[in-house]
Amino acid sequence: MRFLGIGDSCDLGALYMRLVADGHEVRTYVGEPLAHGTMAGLVERVTDWEAELDWIGAAGEDGIILFENVAKSRGQLQDRLRQDGFNVIGGSAYGDRLENDRAFGQRILAGIGLQTARVEEFTSLVDAEHFLAQYPGRYVLKFNGANFGPRDNYVGRLSSGLDALAVLQSKAPQLGDGGSFILMEHVEGVEMGVGAYFDGQSFVGRPCLDWEHKRFFPGNLGELTGEMGTIATFDRSEVFFERTLKPMAPLLSAGGYCGYVNLNTIVNRSGIWPLEFTCRFGYPGFAVLGPLQETHWADLFAAMTGRPGRVQMRPGFCAAVVLTTPPFPYDRKAVDEPVGLPVIFDGGLTPDELEGLYYGEVGVSNGRLVTSGQYGWTMVATGTGTTIGAAREGAVALADKVVVPNLRYRRDIGCSLIDRDFAQVDDLGLLG
Repeated sequence: MRFLGIGDSCDLGALYMRLVADGHEVRTYVGEPLAHGTMAGLVERVTDWEAELDWIGAAGEDGIILFENVAKSRGQLQDRLRQDGFNVIGGSAYGDRLENDRAFGQRILAGIGLQTARVEEFTSLVDAEHFLAQYPGRYVLKFNGANFGPRDNYVGRLSSGLDALAVLQSKAPQLGDGGSFILMEHVEGVEMGVGAYFDGQSFVGRPCLDWEHKRFFPGNLGELTGEMGTIATFDRSEVFFERTLKPMAPLLSAGGYCGYVNLNTIVNRSGIWPLEFTCRFGYPGFAVLGPLQETHWADLFAAMTGRPGRVQMRPGFCAAVVLTTPPFPYDRKAVDEPVGLPVIFDGGLTPDELEGLYYGEVGVSNGRLVTSGQYGWTMVATGTGTTIGAAREGAVALADKVVVPNLRYRRDIGCSLIDRDFAQVDDLGLLG
């Protein structure tokens, strides 16, 4: 099969490598100049993705275009390419809006019967200041649009709302014309997500449950990052899926969506509170899914583009630990940090251990593996097991074998789930 990956940072580089290893042809387009070193020497790079459309088209049903993100109106572009007869997996314009327009996403969720926390949308700092003066409370501040990253969001701690207001006032100059943001009522509970593949008509395979760890430091401290680690499983997922994501199927179909979709939530004694959509392949989301998928990626994508085939998931849990280097969680446009640091494996890796590593921002230079890219997402170490404890121990042991100058990662991924959170979710009757 032939695959053309389109994105800015080569977020799916480890997935492309697995496609190549399985004998498929892969070409990738990387739009961000600072990311041109990512996967260099590992995956074939092209400078003009449009020039590759004939190459993809010549493969017929064996040609698939993969989109990595929701930036730059790429959902609309995907819709147009589908209209032109191409097999496209990633999202759609409707999916872009679900993710980027948070107030819209909350209205959609309320419309399918889910309870939602109070959400107020603003385009004016002055209006938000008046609102907080009239309705003080603990709020979560989130900015709409692809121009803001996870670390721009803020989870308030003060019942007065003054900390959320201070963050908002500091970031207001970045909004520009047409910028908007939301203040969402804070909800206490266990944060968990549910996701599944959607083929344009219906969900494919079993749904996945995940528990993300977003703070930079253990103890839920530090910056909100894109992700520091995740625990995931396909087991006992149907009950939660049927109460949350499954009712979205008609809307996703009408919106031309084709790809992986995830809904993040908070659960407590009052029920399930949806927070936000991720309408794309997440990083490291695909890395925590991969070890639990018995079906190879190419066969999964073929099933998502209309060809018959069973999508099989493995039982058990997967733990993913994100290994980062400076300037993460910032980027090299904001913080000057070098690339080209050597990546060394202490004692070498077995084939199984190498399969458990998902390269991120690395490439080959002068014959050796080195760091690259814009953010410092160096790689992801994964482990699997019949229990959360076994999976996390495997992931941490593998992470400890990776040696890069100034490497940072959390060794507590999954500990809060083992201590209390998983039992709490089970006690709420949310696991099948």
